[in-house]
Amino acid sequence: MARIAVIGAGMASLAAAARLAVGGHQVVVLERTGTYGGGVGRLAKDGFAFDTGPGLLTLPAVYRDLFVKTGKQPLEACVDLVEVDPASRHVFADGTDLTLPNASRSGTIAAMDAAFGPGSGERWSDLMVRARETWEVMRRPMLEEALPADPSGFARDPYPALRRGFGPGRSRPSLARVAAAELRDPRLVALLESHLLAHGVDPREGPASAAVLPYLEATFGVWYVRGGMRELARAVHERCLERRVDFRFDTEVTGLLVADGRTAGVRLSDGGEVAADIVVAGTPPPAFPADAGGRDTDDPPWPFAGPHGEGSRLTVHLALRGSRPSGTAHRTVVHAADRNRALDWLTGRRPAPLPPRGALTVTVLRPDDAATRPDDGHEAVTLTAPVPAHEAAQKSARTVDWNAPGAADGFADLMVAAAEAAVPGLRARELWREVRTPLDVERDTGAKGGAVPAPSLAGANGILLRSANRSPFPGLYCVGGWAHPGGGLPHAGMSAAIAADLVFGGPGGSR
Repeated sequence: MARIAVIGAGMASLAAAARLAVGGHQVVVLERTGTYGGGVGRLAKDGFAFDTGPGLLTLPAVYRDLFVKTGKQPLEACVDLVEVDPASRHVFADGTDLTLPNASRSGTIAAMDAAFGPGSGERWSDLMVRARETWEVMRRPMLEEALPADPSGFARDPYPALRRGFGPGRSRPSLARVAAAELRDPRLVALLESHLLAHGVDPREGPASAAVLPYLEATFGVWYVRGGMRELARAVHERCLERRVDFRFDTEVTGLLVADGRTAGVRLSDGGEVAADIVVAGTPPPAFPADAGGRDTDDPPWPFAGPHGEGSRLTVHLALRGSRPSGTAHRTVVHAADRNRALDWLTGRRPAPLPPRGALTVTVLRPDDAATRPDDGHEAVTLTAPVPAHEAAQKSARTVDWNAPGAADGFADLMVAAAEAAVPGLRARELWREVRTPLDVERDTGAKGGAVPAPSLAGANGILLRSANRSPFPGLYCVGGWAHPGGGLPHAGMSAAIAADLVFGGPGGSR
């Protein structure tokens, strides 16, 4: 039986701890804050409740597998997991309004033909066929297996060769180029790109393989946990307690203990030490630079440590008077009127404290959940938008000083104005709002500037690859959004499964 120290109590760390404890190991989780869940948090005030992190779940099979492998009760016995239908609504600047059903190919084709004109649905469906082929190529090596010793093959995009000049021998196109060539309608292009944009990645630079993101939603559905996604974190934490995982909150790890050239435990901020045979780091890089074998303090102990210029997100939680209308979509995306200016602002090509009006894509979440509101005469609404990370010194074009006077409130006002396209009369219904900036993300997750990692995707010269789960330093493993296979709730569970398998002596597989 090994002594295992897990750093951080985010979702990947919780999932890893549960899996490792099942193997009979003595597991302790060391969390610098006072609670578990990392970015999967909850804001409760005046009878309203909001998710401060992810508001929806895709690929629930990842967590079903976790619960099957770690205890007797399945996931559905621990949380109320419900399929969201419709999957999403999309509002465009020209007034087009599209509502997409959950996991229905025929329904999607019909909805697109009605909104955009005959043939639109088939063009989208054809692209999803190619996305399926991409998923079949990527799924096992990118998501279910450990990162190979030489990951350079993942720098090539597996998206199938296309007509219109994207044939063999040519460089693989970006998602934006594929969208423009295959979809043609700018509204369909915006729809495809929005899935990558939600992770703060510019579709003009991101890989064509990102087409798998809408494919996964269309194939495996979009899900919500009643009471909020924080309930999923609660359930995984309770599973850890069932497996006798020891939790120590308000305990910050500052270094790695080394003996005989391998991990011997961790050093704490109060000067204490926790001995361990194995350390699983669920924290953002750089981690333990000087301790891991005497490396330079600016040199992390494994490759792809990131962040690679990731953006962040700004969230506005709105307490509203008035009931939620029947038939309201859980998720609505209000697309920017000026797509290029929106992307230029996000990526720093046009640095400015705030984006120009019309250059903002906002996601509106309106859960039909009594647990989120004081009564049926009120509604809890969350707005999110991708934004540059925080940097007070303005060292990068992709950062903004979110502490600057008016920055957060000014951006929130732009978001609320844009969201009125989805929620008419929104500002007149507002009781109060809570604005959460990248600084809040940094506080919750420890990621510098509040950077939010995107999921790993092949292509684009490997810019979205992450650290291997097994570090080059013996006894040190890595999980979470900054590790393979990247950010997002499903990927957190996958990284935990891969790392646990490696610790158990396996090849590293989410099986």
